[in-house]
Order: sequence, then C-alpha cells, then structure tokens
Amino acid sequence: MRKLSPIFLSLTGALVLSASMTASPASAGQVAPPPLVLSPNLTEPWMLQLQPQGRVAPSQRRQVYRQRTQQPQVRRANWWSQPVRQQQKPQARAPQSRQIAPQFLPTVISYDGPQKPGTIIIDTNAKYLYLVQNDGTARRYGVGVGKPGFEWSGTHRITRKAEWPDWRPPAEMRKRRPDLPTFMAGGPQNPLGARALYLGSTLYRIHGSNQPWTIGHAVSSGCIRMRNEDVTDLYERVGVGTKVIVM
Repeated sequence: MRKLSPIFLSLTGALVLSASMTASPASAGQVAPPPLVLSPNLTEPWMLQLQPQGRVAPSQRRQVYRQRTQQPQVRRANWWSQPVRQQQKPQARAPQSRQIAPQFLPTVISYDGPQKPGTIIIDTNAKYLYLVQNDGTARRYGVGVGKPGFEWSGTHRITRKAEWPDWRPPAEMRKRRPDLPTFMAGGPQNPLGARALYLGSTLYRIHGSNQPWTIGHAVSSGCIRMRNEDVTDLYERVGVGTKVIVM
C-alpha cells in the first residue's frame, strides 16, 4: 500500500470530523455547535486548522486590546461616585475701555442762545459743558455728572481756581465712604485732576479726572468732571467771576 502524504491525511481527518459533528441533528432543547472552518494553512497540525467560526484570532485580540487601552480614562473621585468631569475654566472678561467716547471730545458748535459770551452752560442730561464765545459759537466739552440721588441745578459763579488742587473729602462723603482719606495732596492720582474751578459757596467743582472713561456718565457725587486736557483748556479761557448755569 502506498504511503499517504501528511497533507492528505490531515485533510481527510478534518473532513471526517466535520461530517461526524454535523451529521447528527441537535436534539430538542439543545443548541447545535458552531460549524468548523478549515484553516487555509494546511501545513499546520490538523487540530490547529479547525477553528470555530467567529473565534477571534490572536492578532485580532491584540488589536482589540490596544483599542481598549487607548480609550481616554475618566478620573473618579471615589469608586462609588460618578465620573468627575473636568470643569471648563471661566473665560476672562473683556477689559473695560479706558478711552472717552468720541462724541464727548471737544468741538465747536453754533450757538444762538440768550447767554452772553464767556458764560458756562452745563447740560447734565446730555453730559455736555458749553462755553459761549463771541462769534456765535460755543466750545463744547463732554463731562461726567452727579449719579442718581446727587443731581442738582442752579446758577453760580466761579469763586476760586486751583492747579493740581488738594482734596479734602467732605464729612458727608466720608460718612458714605469710610475708606476715603481725610486729605490727599494734589497730583496725577488725585481725583480732582489737573485743575479745579470752585462754584460759589457750594461743595461742587468743575474739575479734572484721572478716570477719563467716566466722561459722559453719571458717576460723581455732584461735581462736574472733565478730562484733564479739557479742564486745563477751559481753565485758561475763564476767570474768577465767570457765570455758570447748571441745568
């Protein structure tokens, strides 16, 4: 008898085993075993060639394992707690503008009102100060005025002028703001700014400001604020005794 080749014997054994397992039908209540698939590599031992259909090859198992380990890990505060979600950092607020609004920059306008040249008119609603001139015009400046509860109106005259004035907050203001000093020497950090025009016997002044972005707003305790550049220009144009109308 001729010797059969190992490949032929392996193939024959696989066919016989497959036929014996699929020939008998599954009895009631039992699940039929999955069919066997012959490996294409016939040089392997015949037991390794028989792979159940659907079984994952070792190379595929390694790939699945790598995919699982590459998934992002979720940090947990405790094993019994819910996953801890990373909180988003709050966005920084946009910085407040430190520039005066363009409409409050100095300009010259036409004036045909009843006031004489040299008179100062302050419109607290529109946030403008007007200096009436001789040629039918008026110089207009933007101003900051008293905040709600500190509005006032009336007619006064400039009784005093000061350059880089000292500041002595009134007792009423220090009662509202205990953090204020009793005295502050004149200078760039002084709230009265570069110049001050004192109005009659009142506590109110037309003065400069080291906060130009407040021009055009109701922010003061009753005083009329101007940019340092603007109050310096006005200071040179008016004198003690100038009529001031606040409306």
